[in-house]
Amino acid sequence: MLNKKNGLSRYRIGKLVRCFCADLTASQAALLLGLNRKTVNRYFGLFRAAIAREQERDLAAFNGIVEVDESFFGAERLRGHPGPRKRGRGTLKQPVFGIFERGGRVYTEVIPDAKAPTLRAVIRGHIALDAVLVTDGWPGYNGLVDVGYDRHLRINKSKHFAENGVHVNGIESFWSFTKRRLAKFNGVKVNFNLHLKECEWRWGKDFDTLVHELNRLMV
Repeated sequence: MLNKKNGLSRYRIGKLVRCFCADLTASQAALLLGLNRKTVNRYFGLFRAAIAREQERDLAAFNGIVEVDESFFGAERLRGHPGPRKRGRGTLKQPVFGIFERGGRVYTEVIPDAKAPTLRAVIRGHIALDAVLVTDGWPGYNGLVDVGYDRHLRINKSKHFAENGVHVNGIESFWSFTKRRLAKFNGVKVNFNLHLKECEWRWGKDFDTLVHELNRLMV
């Protein structure tokens, strides 16, 4: 995918791959390698696009024990809306839906709202009907048994974070990881979906695994 016509030698690109996998910003990588920041940004953009394509290709139905949850991304304050923004459901922030297969993959999708029809459409599109589906008590998850999910377990997080193995701690751990990562970019205003897919790809992997996988994608 990358060659000398892109402007850098394979050696330099290899160095950029390692900086990217170490989660350095473009400015940090440019300073470390003595490159122009715009050049680094261009390559990092190519890396993210390749990662997103790979994540979208891996769309076999989720199975086993599958946790789902929504999270909300954006600034604490919004122009034209004085005062702090609401937290959680009802906020003006961008909602994102997440699916976590315990012991396996994670998937995210930007959604217009957290209403039942929206959530149900994503669930039906990506989770096998024989999966054990775990959610919190949000009314948007009502009626999943009626559309074929006979094993739907719910946790009331106002009372318990986990009870008899029923919890959504895995997907919530992913949200925490993702928000910490994006915070160093001072909020992602462009290519938000690419950054989400990058977080899917990074989560739970060590540095050597990331380098190996990214080198394979960039061949």
